[in-house]
Amino acid sequence: MGENVLIIGASGDIGKAIAERLLHDGYQVLLHYNKNKEKIDELRQELSTDSVLAVIQADLSSNEAIKRFLAEMVLPVDYIVFASGVAQFGLLQDTPEKVMDDMLTLHVKAPWMITKHLLPRMIQQKRGKIIFITSIWGNIGASNEVIYSSVKGAQNSFVKALAKEVAPSGITVNAISPGYIETKMNGHLTEDEKISIIADIPLNRAGLPSEIAHSVSFLLDERSSYIQGEIINISGGW
Repeated sequence: MGENVLIIGASGDIGKAIAERLLHDGYQVLLHYNKNKEKIDELRQELSTDSVLAVIQADLSSNEAIKRFLAEMVLPVDYIVFASGVAQFGLLQDTPEKVMDDMLTLHVKAPWMITKHLLPRMIQQKRGKIIFITSIWGNIGASNEVIYSSVKGAQNSFVKALAKEVAPSGITVNAISPGYIETKMNGHLTEDEKISIIADIPLNRAGLPSEIAHSVSFLLDERSSYIQGEIINISGGW
């Protein structure tokens, strides 16, 4: 296939599933992670492939780290998948300003800067695909997750606006908005809380990271090329 895909947040449960699926599809990948290098090492050992072109560590909640990350981006990138992110739980009035700044930088400014850096080549080539993994909370909001809901809503707006701007250059921009997915991000929930959430989901189960990965694979395929500026909910009907 030959296309190079940059996966931001490849060490998370969803990011790792996306990397596995895209490598299986025949893409070449550049993997970003922050702290969980073990997951990246596991991925490379499991697949034993030469299609992992680069592994780059960066804390994208830091402006200086974003600049260093961009300086290391020397290989061509055809597609970008933004799968990184951290949740933030608690009352808004109890949230420190530093946490607010870090959440904004990680979820909003870093994607702005990375996209800005990589867009010129895509525009020159008249092709490219950008995919965000956002959250249903970006659409409807969540109590005790006001900051997380806000930054995910910003990602959704970025997708819709950028899609209009770059469509004439042959670049598609879309997002996948997961509902309750079985990942470590939900590790703070008690078993009773998980049961209560699943009871509200019409399909009566949590989603799987692999199901998000399948959808990314579909959006990267040329057969989805008329989908533009969409936020695709994958929530089991929740």
